Amino acid sequence: MHLLDCIETQLVCNRLPLVGITVAAVPYANTPFVLTLHWHGFVETRLADVTDANVVAYQPVPSSALQLNERWDRFEELENAVLDVAWELGAWRLERTDALPFIRPGASQQESARCLGAFGNAPVLIDGVPPVVAECPDSEGLVEAASRSGYHEWIFHPVRGGLWGEQCEDSTLQEGGYRNPPCPYLSAPAPTRRGQRRRTVFQLGKSDRLVR
Repeated sequence: MHLLDCIETQLVCNRLPLVGITVAAVPYANTPFVLTLHWHGFVETRLADVTDANVVAYQPVPSSALQLNERWDRFEELENAVLDVAWELGAWRLERTDALPFIRPGASQQESARCLGAFGNAPVLIDGVPPVVAECPDSEGLVEAASRSGYHEWIFHPVRGGLWGEQCEDSTLQEGGYRNPPCPYLSAPAPTRRGQRRRTVFQLGKSDRLVR
């Protein structure tokens, strides 16, 4: 897969640090999955569209959601690809949520909103601006599938290309906040029973600092 190439291309184009990266997929092999890059930065809002106009507010830079159509035959193949990227970009840990379908008795509005956001279809506006700029042509179909079958979402915070370099005390990192491949961790099995929500954490980083 070309996840790392896609992320690095976006870093070069946007020239902003990343706060976090998420990947969302429905539990069906060879379906598109969505990569979302969450940027740290602000856009100035001015009284008029001229250079010397007064700045009246700052809006956060929208996240970038990209649909990827790369082939994956098994769940383990996709998760190992995400693990490899999180490892190489120096993330302290990778967290996976196996989310329940939100079309079910007792499901909350927050669950449906989170699912929409995971697939680049955020249902809210911030000061009239969508929080995500999405290039996800199959977003509606993915949300429909996730609403009935659940979905998997991975999240990690990169050191390389991210905000976390100065706060990181990770002894596994090379200078520059990256790690050399291959990733020493392998995928963990996904739930086999419907209706079972689970959170799985892969601890990638390590600190040699003694805690007293």
